[in-house]
Amino acid sequence: MKRFKVLVFSATFGAGHLRAAEAIIEEIRKRNPAAEITHLDWGGLLSPTLNAMIKGTYIGMIAHTPRLWGGFYYGTARISPESKLQGFLNNMGKTSIQRCLQEVRPDLIICTYPTVAGVLAQMRLTGELSVPLVTVVTDYTIHSQWIHHGVDMYIVGCDDVSRGFISRGINPGCIHMTGIPVSEKFERAAQPSVLWARYGLHPGRPTLLIMAGAYGVLSHLKRVCRMVGNVSFPCQAIVVCGWNDRLYKSLDGVVDNCRNPILRFGYVNNVEDFMSISNVIVTKAGGLIVSESLTKHLPLIIFKPIPGQEEENAKFLNRNGAGRIAHNIDDLEQIILHLLKNPEELEQMRQAASQVLPGRSAERAVDLMLQLVEEHKYSMNMR
Repeated sequence: MKRFKVLVFSATFGAGHLRAAEAIIEEIRKRNPAAEITHLDWGGLLSPTLNAMIKGTYIGMIAHTPRLWGGFYYGTARISPESKLQGFLNNMGKTSIQRCLQEVRPDLIICTYPTVAGVLAQMRLTGELSVPLVTVVTDYTIHSQWIHHGVDMYIVGCDDVSRGFISRGINPGCIHMTGIPVSEKFERAAQPSVLWARYGLHPGRPTLLIMAGAYGVLSHLKRVCRMVGNVSFPCQAIVVCGWNDRLYKSLDGVVDNCRNPILRFGYVNNVEDFMSISNVIVTKAGGLIVSESLTKHLPLIIFKPIPGQEEENAKFLNRNGAGRIAHNIDDLEQIILHLLKNPEELEQMRQAASQVLPGRSAERAVDLMLQLVEEHKYSMNMR
């Protein structure tokens, strides 16, 4: 019997594309442990040297010159599909992709990064690719680089994105609102008493989770921690610094000398534990951290959203009542104090968060993908 083969493309320009891919792979393996899944980093496939350079430039821009990134993002948001630039992008790395297709011979291709989806979509339109192609959109806003008419199925996070795609000519039947796929572990119920004891936290104190992002680029984290550590209302905080060792060490004096206890971590794989015992999260507005928080029904405070997709994600949260936006440290302190003193508002935000996504996002997405494969097989057999 032929094994089910899946080819997944993600990218490490921000951890969200990778985590969405991993959530889908986890769900496919649960359904079919024998499936052969090949997961490739799009940038690394092009060129490891170029990949490192682009990733370094991206991280540097969002950390130090976020307005420059915002200008690039919005400036490319409406590139015409017929433009020379889009034509160039749709052929970028095509030879490497063709080689991968010959080696893997997949039954299904999944992309969580837009540029590679464009290359494959163009091949689908020209008949060079006969395999079903799925694009997973990892933000709560639309951008021209996600929109390619050769894609068979779009997995999107909200109705706003669905309507935006339809307005740009995408067939409504190709678009499915499942929520951005997150790992099943964010769906599981936790035992807060066990987690409070494990981490030495006070069960009766409000808990703030402060996430700096995978690369530790949350703006002014040291000032944020100092403020939370000394805010007048009794609370406690968990701070996750990601892979940024310098950022982690910079908090030595803050953690040791603050009024409210702060637990500090580097990169972790158990953020779902921290979300389960937190009352609110202070974070960047990447599509995956937003989706994971919403899945855990955790209210969000977005601190100094980066212009571009994160700014749009923050606006999405604010519109739906699940998040607040703090544009500076004074805003942040006022919002935190207000919510700590008015827990009924935090509960309203929690209820709003619980209504934004349908739940079981990865499961829903994979159901649709497997159905697409079966429909494709049937149509091929009928020819």
